[in-house]
Amino acid sequence: MAGAGIVVIFDFDKTIIDCDSDNWVVDELGATELFEQLLPTMPWNSLMDRMMKELHVQGTKTEDIVAVLERTPIHPRIIEAIKSARALGCELKIVSDANTFFIETILEHHGLRECFSEIHTNPGFVDEEGRLRIFPHHDFTKSSHGCVHPSCPPNMCKGTVIEKIQASLSMEDQKKTIIYLGDGLGDFCPSLKLGDGDYVMPRKGFPVWDLICKNKSLIKAGIWEWSNGEEFEHVLLHLITRISVHGNNTGDLYSVDCKLETMAFSAATNAEAFSQALHVFH
Repeated sequence: MAGAGIVVIFDFDKTIIDCDSDNWVVDELGATELFEQLLPTMPWNSLMDRMMKELHVQGTKTEDIVAVLERTPIHPRIIEAIKSARALGCELKIVSDANTFFIETILEHHGLRECFSEIHTNPGFVDEEGRLRIFPHHDFTKSSHGCVHPSCPPNMCKGTVIEKIQASLSMEDQKKTIIYLGDGLGDFCPSLKLGDGDYVMPRKGFPVWDLICKNKSLIKAGIWEWSNGEEFEHVLLHLITRISVHGNNTGDLYSVDCKLETMAFSAATNAEAFSQALHVFH
């Protein structure tokens, strides 16, 4: 299959879905005021666990949380892009600072859960009392995850997760190309772990895009930006096709100046391949 040698790794919040799932649930369940009061007093994961406790005490049921999650905004082209990438033979994974319960509920609702072979995120589950519990991916109260990069939260270094995925892929016979999509500060560290021949797709105008623009010399992977659902689908499927046909030859990648946002095309590249103006840089 065309994408058999490609592993696509997605962030979740503001990448697959078009909001932050934690904030979405808190706001939709009417708990924003309490959330903002407690926010300065405890780590984010602990705060979300506390919020689920408070909502449970107030009578909020798991079914209520599920109903909120099922109306989380997600662009229809992103749904189709994920299904298409899987159908082409790509292996799909999620690395996210959301939580298992939120992610799996949303994916199940849109018929996407089976598209993903792995989900690396904070544990979230309903306990015997019917309360949703949320815990950190890495228990930072016992030890550090070891990354000192300021963009990584204490509960999860996505760069460490990517390194573990890379180690696992290195055991396979076929060399795999990684495409990584993200938007937030925490997506910068994994972008640094990608090698020549891999690709990173930062969401334009979001924190990871700003960091990559300021530190392009640190990024070995090809950099292809996107802004919305249509571009997400267009760029991702174009990249998959390109890798399948040309391998990891990045000599004719589009490039863009982050400040001026001017696009330069190599003579060898057919500019008509894009029906939209997509800023891509390498």
